[in-house]
Amino acid sequence: MRSVLVFLLIVLPFCSYSQLVNIESKRMQTDSTRYVFRADLSSSYTNNNGDYLYLINSNLTAQVKSKDLNNILFLIGDYGLITSENIEFQNAWFLHLRYNQELTELFRFEAFIQSQENKILDINRRNLIGAGIRLKLLSKEHLRLYWGNAYMYEYERTNDLDVEVYNHRYSTYLSLSMSNKSNTLNLTNTCYYQPLLRDFGDTRILDQLKMNFQLTKKLSFFTLFEYFNDSITLKDRSQYSINTSFGIGLNL
Repeated sequence: MRSVLVFLLIVLPFCSYSQLVNIESKRMQTDSTRYVFRADLSSSYTNNNGDYLYLINSNLTAQVKSKDLNNILFLIGDYGLITSENIEFQNAWFLHLRYNQELTELFRFEAFIQSQENKILDINRRNLIGAGIRLKLLSKEHLRLYWGNAYMYEYERTNDLDVEVYNHRYSTYLSLSMSNKSNTLNLTNTCYYQPLLRDFGDTRILDQLKMNFQLTKKLSFFTLFEYFNDSITLKDRSQYSINTSFGIGLNL
C-alpha cells in the first residue's frame, strides 16, 4: 500500500476538483481562430502484491467564435476517478458552458451554466446558472487586468445528510496576468469571492497563482499554488484546501 500512497501524492495535485473552479485559467486565447477543440483521456492500472490502484482522467475543451469574433461559446468538461480495492480517493466530474459577447473594448457580457459532482466533498452535487459582466480594466502587451461580476442561482446537495438547498450567490473576481519582454516568464493570479446574497458571512474564496517559465521553444516549467475556503458547508462547518504543484509542459 505504500506504493499506492506515493503514487497518490504525485497524482492528486494534478487531478483535484474543488467546489469553485477557476474558469479564467481555462480560457483559450486563440486570436482570430474561430474553431478550437481539445480533448485527452488517460487511464492506468497498478497492482503491487494485491494492492491495486485504478486511475481515469479526461478533459474536453471546445470554443466557437462568430465571424466578427465578438461572440464566443466556450465548453469545458472534466472527469477524474482514482480508486483502490477498499478506498475511492476521487470520483468527480465537471461541466461548464459559457457565452461571451464583446459589447465595447471595456465591457463583455457573459452567461453560463455549470454542473459538477464530487463524492468526497461535503457538497456532493452543485448546479448553477448565472450571468454578468467582464471588464478589461487594463490591456497592454505584457500586462492584463480583468474584473468580473456575476449573479448565480445554485443548487447544492449533500448525500450524507440528504439535504438540498437553493441559493442566490454573488460572484466577483480579479485576474492579473504579467510577462517579461521576451515572454519567457508568465505570471497569472486570479482571486474569486462568492458570498450568499442573503448572508455575506457564507462565502467561498479561491486564490490561484501560476508561474510558467519557457525553457525552450517547446519545453516549459510551471508551478501552481491554489487556496480554497468554503466558510459554511451543508454540514455546517468550514472546509478548505491548499494545493501546490509543479510540472513540465510540452508545446508541439
